[in-house]
Amino acid sequence: MGPTGTGTWSVSAPRWKLTRPPEVASAVIDWHLLVEPRGRTGAENMAIDESLLVDATRTGDAFLRLYRFDPPCWSFGRNDPTAQREGIAIVRRPTGGRAVWHEHEVTYAVAAPIAPFGRLRDAYRAIHERLAIALRSLGADVTLAPDRPTSPLHDRPNDCFAETVGGEVLAGGRKVIGSAQVRRGTAFLQHGSILLDGSPETANATTLRQVLGRPVTFEEVTTAVIAAWDLAPQRAL
Repeated sequence: MGPTGTGTWSVSAPRWKLTRPPEVASAVIDWHLLVEPRGRTGAENMAIDESLLVDATRTGDAFLRLYRFDPPCWSFGRNDPTAQREGIAIVRRPTGGRAVWHEHEVTYAVAAPIAPFGRLRDAYRAIHERLAIALRSLGADVTLAPDRPTSPLHDRPNDCFAETVGGEVLAGGRKVIGSAQVRRGTAFLQHGSILLDGSPETANATTLRQVLGRPVTFEEVTTAVIAAWDLAPQRAL
């Protein structure tokens, strides 16, 4: 495995056995890993995530992408009516949800076939369980939020990190990873933000720096996530 000229690591990875939900515990998925330590614009990042969703539909394979944003920007869910910030870069996500500020974070995207994961909530929780394993390996005391009914979008706060709807990764009862999912045909895309540090735009959010009491790097978190997925690289694509 190694960085290409664009700063992207792209590898084929071993087959991954899904452990959740129980009814699909025997499912085995072929995963592909992309790690992008060099940031891209919001528009570029959303276009790549959408292309992975298309590839998952076409091939039946699954993709885990870990990346960053440069320059920082706001992203808004596809149906969010508040998608405007004067003088600041913004982008629409193909998924739903409220506003997310992308700056000091690891952003993850999972594009995969629906069948092995089952219902939206089951897939949401299965992915968050893996991310929780990664954060625990760094020393973070995190849990998954209990399931509960989802409130209508217009009744929720504007900030994605301000409220839980069930299945999110929590530290001290507060969301530390914000995620959203969309399904098209036989595949789904779920992506979200793992906050490394704060900024004026994320003043009310919980960050890994706060949880661990120390700075946390992009490389540290991506290494932990890759280990939690058990995606040791096999060969360069």
